Amino acid sequence: MLGHVPPLPQQPQRSPFSGHMVVCGDDALAQRLAVELRYVYGERVTLVLPPEPGTSGPELPLTGRGRAAALFGRMSSAMSRNGGNGAGNGDGDTNAGVEAVRILQAAEPSDEAFEEAGVATAAALALVYDDDERNIRAALTARRLNPRVRLVIRLYNRKLGQHLETLLDQAAAVASPGIDQTVLDASTTVLSDADTAAPALAATALSGSSKVIRAEGLLLRASERTPPRDGQAVHPALCTLALLSSTTHDPAGTEGSDSSGDEGPRLLPDQAEVAAATGRGTIVLEAVSRPGPSGRVRRMGGRGAPLGQVFSRRLRWSALGVGTAVLGLAVASTFTTGDEPVHAAYLTLLDLFAMGDPAIGDPTARQVIQILSGVAGLMLLPLLVAGVLEAFGSLRTASALRRPPRGLSGHVVLLGLGKIGTRVLVQLRELGIPVVCVEDDPDARGIPVARRLRVPVVLGDVTQEGVLEAAKIRRSRALLALTSVDTTNLEAALYARSVKPDLRVTLRLFDDEFATAVYRTLRTAHPQALTRSRSVSHLAAPSFAVAMMGRQILGAVPVERKVMLFAAVEVAGHPQLEGRTVEQAFRAGAWRVLALDVAQPADRRPDLAMPETGDGTEDRPGGLVWNLHPGYVLQPTDRVVIAATRRGLAELLRRRGSLTRH
Repeated sequence: MLGHVPPLPQQPQRSPFSGHMVVCGDDALAQRLAVELRYVYGERVTLVLPPEPGTSGPELPLTGRGRAAALFGRMSSAMSRNGGNGAGNGDGDTNAGVEAVRILQAAEPSDEAFEEAGVATAAALALVYDDDERNIRAALTARRLNPRVRLVIRLYNRKLGQHLETLLDQAAAVASPGIDQTVLDASTTVLSDADTAAPALAATALSGSSKVIRAEGLLLRASERTPPRDGQAVHPALCTLALLSSTTHDPAGTEGSDSSGDEGPRLLPDQAEVAAATGRGTIVLEAVSRPGPSGRVRRMGGRGAPLGQVFSRRLRWSALGVGTAVLGLAVASTFTTGDEPVHAAYLTLLDLFAMGDPAIGDPTARQVIQILSGVAGLMLLPLLVAGVLEAFGSLRTASALRRPPRGLSGHVVLLGLGKIGTRVLVQLRELGIPVVCVEDDPDARGIPVARRLRVPVVLGDVTQEGVLEAAKIRRSRALLALTSVDTTNLEAALYARSVKPDLRVTLRLFDDEFATAVYRTLRTAHPQALTRSRSVSHLAAPSFAVAMMGRQILGAVPVERKVMLFAAVEVAGHPQLEGRTVEQAFRAGAWRVLALDVAQPADRRPDLAMPETGDGTEDRPGGLVWNLHPGYVLQPTDRVVIAATRRGLAELLRRRGSLTRH
């Protein structure tokens, strides 16, 4: 059943949507992505959602035309307030209201649903269902219906995504033998919203809110800094990426968003704005560096299992004492009886295990040593029993969940071990941050990961009394509430703040208005504590949207409730870049050139975000040059890394001819 808001004119379905974009999904990411494409990039969009609640099964959260229409309406109002014209696409479609998005209801992404959505003539298709298997089946169907459509697929499994990307690219090459290699490279993109949002969420738990992005095997660090005090030296940085809102430390202010006006954050300011914005915090690009060797978390198993993980310290000291006593008896036997050391040690061991003959008629020293050896043997028996029991218990609990240690402090409490929580857990452990997880489902996706990383887990409902206390919330440094239920995250945050008022708290919330209200309330009640609210779909949607435009996103950095993108861009075809100096190419509030890929076009890596193979020390032609001279002239053959706002990047792509139509 096709739903129109309002109904479209009666005409052939495919012709008015030729070259348009189709988004298929069942959660918040699909709606956010449709908003991004329509109101930022000005593309015509068809959104395919599951049927409304009550038609085919239980209600699913964040789905249905009503919720999508409300989201589109809020975005349209925000664009109108800001004077944006992102909804115009030059094709006579100038209405920026909710009617700009065509909504189709389909239980499954079948051939019939794709035909009605116009996939056969679409320029790009995003498959962002929460189920990997459904996305894979839909991608294979779409590639068969339209071999030249650009596919952007949401997959949690990274390795499977790489194989699927290769398979679908090969299918496109076979179906279109003359396809351009550049177009083929962008014909299939596999992304994970969890991978996109996890670094930003993990960074909020750390002091300084540093965000890390990988590019050409380097670590690009964007760090949040407070205003310097009088006489305080400012740490050097490559450039200032953003100014934080002027109400950041005002309990009555709101966390900056697109509707915050002059008080909101300013992305990519020029030098004059930075100099005039006294008292504002900043986000700066710090010196880049190569990542060091990743330290693996030790786990028990195999030959390398250390004794400390199998036997307790008390048992090890007891074994050492018995061994020392046996050695002393062997030495005493050697000196008192004049026997050979090896033979004396042999006799001592026989006496220890009660296997030797009684020393009747032997010298008194030999008889005394035999009695003492028997006493040591009596002590050895309980020691061996304890060792067996401890080894058995260690092997049994090696595959079980750990409980928080008694003296743990300075850790991060992570609520929820779903897709997002699992990725954030891995990020925190890679940074060496101690973590305690709380999960009410013993079969959650992240439980095996926590077991493998030997991370303590508290099983229980976080809303129940005593669960957060078991996670040592009073002695923690931060709380990350990342469950998929907004009210659960809010309840946990409120309770944690009542226990520890100065606790650093990050909430995963979907609804922007709800998030703003929560943020203001928490900051007003606890003005000295750091509070952050983050939406995974809001962080991930820009990367998916730019991938649908055929471009490469290296990462996204949240600036309060705005998002700044880092992208790899070919200079050729962009009049704003080609033939201009780095200084001339900079446009305040839109984009800024950060680095130059000096590799020859034939030697360039297709994906700058992927880490290098090997140890990262091998010689390879080219690489990224940072801190470019302002007078460097950008050549058509250059590829650059830019920081851009969503609208700035959309303007670059529109000026170049928007999406390349196949």
